[in-house]
Amino acid sequence: MNGVDLFTRTVGSGPDVVVLHGGPGAHHDYLLPQFDTLGVRRRLRYYDQRGGGRSAVGRDVPVGWREQVADLDALLTEWRADPAHILGYSWGGLLAMLYAVEHPTRVASLALVAPAPGTAAGRRAFESHFAERMQRSEIREARALLNSSGLRDNDPAVYRQRAFELSVAGYFHDIRKVAHLTPFRVTGRTQTEVWRSLGEYDLLPALGTVSISTRVFHGRHDPIPLETAETTADLLGADLVIFEHSGHCPYVEEPERFTHELDRWLPSR
Repeated sequence: MNGVDLFTRTVGSGPDVVVLHGGPGAHHDYLLPQFDTLGVRRRLRYYDQRGGGRSAVGRDVPVGWREQVADLDALLTEWRADPAHILGYSWGGLLAMLYAVEHPTRVASLALVAPAPGTAAGRRAFESHFAERMQRSEIREARALLNSSGLRDNDPAVYRQRAFELSVAGYFHDIRKVAHLTPFRVTGRTQTEVWRSLGEYDLLPALGTVSISTRVFHGRHDPIPLETAETTADLLGADLVIFEHSGHCPYVEEPERFTHELDRWLPSR
């Protein structure tokens, strides 16, 4: 696919819905098993974006946002999923918006879950909020407890799992629920190159020209500011569904409502 091998996975049957994971530089596995519940009445098409997960590439292969958009375009052609119903999570939501701006006639609908901000300024606000969240007393205390637990030597597997949980705890409203998030890794070069390629981006003027059926889903306590999701919804003429008891991962913190709300919106057989 455009000179790279992309890992793909299909679940369910019915109308195609293309799922875009977050990151950038992550992989689709951390959306599981919760996202798979949406495959009962439709076919979910997952893939690991170039430069992440099982779609690893050499260091000389470009992995910027334009390459990510081109890969998605090629996959839609291969899957004959045109116009496409796209479900984008986090960075995947921004990738969905970038694709919709570049190829509006190839998109039938958008479901944007906890979408990354449409501006570089919004992304900086998220980074600031996340850093503050990571300094919450409950996270600092749990980190100190882990460091003094002896697990690093006595049970390395349990130590690694807990260390992962604490590394992403700032995304959660209830940090106890982080244990239900499937662990993942981010390829640093891909993450860096995507954001570098976007530079001081501002997608908002272009979003205001797009006419695509859209719904935005966002956690009330997401470190990605709710205001950015509201702006995205306003520009796309979309309804905004707020998960009152969730941070960045409503599919983990409110899984039943997540499935219900997305199942109502996504095309079904």
